[in-house]
Amino acid sequence: MKSNDWLHGFRHSSPYINAHRGRTVVLTLPGDAIEHGNFINILHDIALLASLGVRLVVAFGARPQIQRCLDHAGVQSEFSQGLRITPERDLPKVMEAIGGLRSYLESQLSMGLVNSPMHNARIRVSSGNYVAAKPVGVLDGLDFGYTGKVRRIDTAGIEKLLELGHIVLLPPMGYSPTGDTFNLSYEDVGSQVAAALQAEKLIVFIDDPGVLEEDGSLIRELSARQASERLAAGKVTGHDAALLQAACDACVKGVRRAHIISYIQDGALLEELFTRDGSGTLVSSDHYEQLRQARVEDIGGILELVQPLEEQGILVRRSREMLETEIDQFVVAERDGTIVGCAALYHYPDESAGELSCFAVDPAYRRSGRGDDILSMIEKMARSQGITKLFVLTTQTEHWFRERGFLPSSVQSLPGPKLASYNAKRASKVFCKPL
Repeated sequence: MKSNDWLHGFRHSSPYINAHRGRTVVLTLPGDAIEHGNFINILHDIALLASLGVRLVVAFGARPQIQRCLDHAGVQSEFSQGLRITPERDLPKVMEAIGGLRSYLESQLSMGLVNSPMHNARIRVSSGNYVAAKPVGVLDGLDFGYTGKVRRIDTAGIEKLLELGHIVLLPPMGYSPTGDTFNLSYEDVGSQVAAALQAEKLIVFIDDPGVLEEDGSLIRELSARQASERLAAGKVTGHDAALLQAACDACVKGVRRAHIISYIQDGALLEELFTRDGSGTLVSSDHYEQLRQARVEDIGGILELVQPLEEQGILVRRSREMLETEIDQFVVAERDGTIVGCAALYHYPDESAGELSCFAVDPAYRRSGRGDDILSMIEKMARSQGITKLFVLTTQTEHWFRERGFLPSSVQSLPGPKLASYNAKRASKVFCKPL
């Protein structure tokens, strides 16, 4: 490893640092993760996120700790449908295990030893009755007793703590207006609180690197729809299925992205949040919006989107016939059946170069990150085609591209075919970005 590799990585993480500052991120930690040797590194990474201004909620599980507590008392625990049945006699032991684990987490997040990553962190941790619950009830003839599910999240209370810079710690317990305490699934708590807060991200920790294919290879990205299809087909089973379902539920309810990462891999959390490729599996919302390859039936929507920009001289005019022949080069952002963004990628293989062209976003969505999402997809397509340099010609949006890593270049740097067709009357400026 070169001595200045850390410097390169640190500098290139700054866009992600700025993007996450002030955003709400919900972390779900299973009890197994808390007992793993890498947990101390996860704590250090949580402290780093807090110092960078990320608003953090941590929902933790306690299944192995509860099991040990029950085993020590000589109590046989039963499970059904992935949930522990909690009769009244077991509830004190469940509360004891969860309470002890909460105190342990608070103590660990309070560390500030000299020569440790948490020195001078001064993290404030808050917990409380922010989750209202109700009983699961009787399922298939089985009474689940004091096993419950989330009924309501006190979003106002949590938001106040986040505004004060506190990390909010949520145990797998909920309370009812009748004064009862319920044993909850931490996946349910994490997913529900992320949706209630409209969090930017839900981070789900598992023991694998992420969601895996049958051959053991890592799946880098899944839409919520694709993830649901894998669950329905039985391709994800056991506890991992419950975690993936929680990620899907959060995305469907408004959380933009969920990330499934390893609690065993050192630095997986930071790598997922602060690098381009991440470390695990990204699950993205597609309930009413998707970014995809364009189809012939999208041509009408693309023309409607780009026509005002063509009339203003921002984009070069394209006929319907031209779009029909070049539609395979286009990607579109579709929201509720309407095309709200588009872009095209033209490949110049002799120069390993690609042109970003016909880039347009509906004015109503320009401040919602659609342009960045489209650019990210174009860059991913370019890399898959072996393109090492992406260039764009623009007359009015140079600063937008410069803010995203494009550098001024000369007309003479254009690939031969593009240089031959360059329209000097438009006097478009050339910007390039190495990939």
